[in-house]
Amino acid sequence: MSASIISDWSIAEDAVDPRLVPQRRLYTGALMPAIGLGTFGSDHVSGAEVAEAVKGAAAVGYRHFDCAAVYGNEHLIGAALEEIMAGGIRREELWVTSKLWNDKHAEEDVIPAFMQSLRDLRLDYLDLYLIHWPFPNHHAPGVDVTSRDHNAKPYIHENYMKTWRQLELLVERGLVRHIGTSNMTIPKLELLLRDARIKPAVNEMELHPHFQQPKLFDFVRAHGIEPIGYSPIGSPARPERDRTPEDTVDIEDPVIVEIARRHNVHPAVVCIKWAVQRGQTPIPFSTKRRNYLANLQAVVSDPLTDDEMRAIAAIDKGCRLIKGQVFLWKENQDWRDLWDEDGVIVQ
Repeated sequence: MSASIISDWSIAEDAVDPRLVPQRRLYTGALMPAIGLGTFGSDHVSGAEVAEAVKGAAAVGYRHFDCAAVYGNEHLIGAALEEIMAGGIRREELWVTSKLWNDKHAEEDVIPAFMQSLRDLRLDYLDLYLIHWPFPNHHAPGVDVTSRDHNAKPYIHENYMKTWRQLELLVERGLVRHIGTSNMTIPKLELLLRDARIKPAVNEMELHPHFQQPKLFDFVRAHGIEPIGYSPIGSPARPERDRTPEDTVDIEDPVIVEIARRHNVHPAVVCIKWAVQRGQTPIPFSTKRRNYLANLQAVVSDPLTDDEMRAIAAIDKGCRLIKGQVFLWKENQDWRDLWDEDGVIVQ
C-alpha cells in the first residue's frame, strides 16, 4: 500500500465491533469472519457504487470481502481497501477473497490472472483464491441465458487438476494463504480431495433457506472444508437470465415472514441469522447502508431459537436459483447436467 494515501475513512459511530462477529476456524487454524460482503453487483450497479459499499461496510464493522475478477470492479475495490487501511485498519484484520475466471484455467494463465487481481486489489497477498466455476466455459458479461461458448467443455478432472496445481504454487510462494473451490459437487470434490496436495479450505456454493443443499453441506464440513454461501437471501437482484418461472422467493416464505415479525426485523435478516447459526458463511451483497448494517447486526444479536432453526430447516424447496445454463457444453442440454445430481460427473 502506498504510504502517501490520505484517507478520510473512519469507523462509524454505530459500527458493530468486529471482535463480536463469529469466526470460522479453517483447517489451517486461520480464522475467517463468518459473514462477508459480496461484491457482485456489476449487472445492476456501478463499480464505483460497489467500492463505496466496501468502504461503508468496513466502517460499520465488516472485515471479510468476497471479490472476483469477472465482476470487473476489483481495481475500484482495491482503491477502497487502500483507503480503509490508510484509515487505520491493518491488513491482517481483513479477509479478502478473489476468484479465477473460466477463461483463465489454462496452466499458463492462472498465475498471471491471480497477479492481476492482486495488483487491482492493491494487496501483497490474498487470504483466499477460488476457482470460480469448475468449467473453463467463458461467457461475456450480460449475455442471454441461451448463450454458449463454442469451445465449451464438460468437467475434465485432469485439466482441473492442472489449474489446481497452479493455485497450490501460489500458496507455496506465499501469495495466497488459502485456496478453494466454488460451484463444485460431491463427485468433483471427491476427486479433488483424492489428488490435491493442498486441499480446499472452502467451497463457495448457493445456500439459502429454499436451497439448503444438506448433502453437499454435510460433505464439505465432514472433510474440513468451510461452506461459504452465496445468494443467502435468495438473490432478489440476480440477473434476468437466472430467473425461471418455478423460482421461489425466500423472503416471502410464511415461515421466514413470521419469524421476522417476532424478531422485528426484515425477512432478509432472518435468512442471514439462519445461515450463520447453521454453520455457513453468508456473503450478502448490498450497496444500501441500512441493509449491510442490518445484516451484520443480525449475527451479533438476538439469535434464532432452536424451534425457529428447525422450522427453517423444514422449508427447503431444493430451489436452485443460479442454474449456470451459460456453462453448458452441448446442444439441448439440461442445466442439471452441471450439478451431477445422480452422483456421477456428467460428460
